Amino acid sequence: MRGGSTGRDAPDPFTVDAPEIAATRRWLERAVIGLNLCPFAKAVHVKKQVRFVLSEARDTDALRDAIEQELRLLADTPSDEIDTTLIVHPHVLQDFIAYNDFLDVADMTVRTLGLEGEIQVASFHPDYVFAGEPADDPSNCTNRAPYPTLHLLREASIDRAVAAYPDPDVIVERNVATLRRLGVDGFRRLLDD
Repeated sequence: MRGGSTGRDAPDPFTVDAPEIAATRRWLERAVIGLNLCPFAKAVHVKKQVRFVLSEARDTDALRDAIEQELRLLADTPSDEIDTTLIVHPHVLQDFIAYNDFLDVADMTVRTLGLEGEIQVASFHPDYVFAGEPADDPSNCTNRAPYPTLHLLREASIDRAVAAYPDPDVIVERNVATLRRLGVDGFRRLLDD
């Protein structure tokens, strides 16, 4: 697994140019921040507190080990250095159903490390589909990233961000409306290089 730069240290020359990380940064900047899908993402991105990690995992055991390593690192690092981590894993869990099933393993890893209530795992996948939604519904794009990605978030940071936001319940509704106006093809064009 190759860790990406948090902006505080010299960049990792292998990861900075990795196409998977470049595509994930573009998604973060153009979709998540550009469309304001997550109004809390811009601040940590600007402060260079987002860690991008390219996992070389080829099976779920190796991915679980990578999650454990990154959870430990995040828990042991001050939030002003690393506030959140994106683990991009392009070689395992390409199938969305298998990926979705694996989220239980990710959550169990959080609990096993005693980090429940401190860190949570959010999920992004190129074929993400919300329960009850057709696969081609643009609302699914709110959780579609270029590669399968696990997002490790500090719960204290989420709580602070939500407390400072006037009406956090509106975020989901606004995102669905934005993506339905844009459409799936518009979303794909947004992420094109």
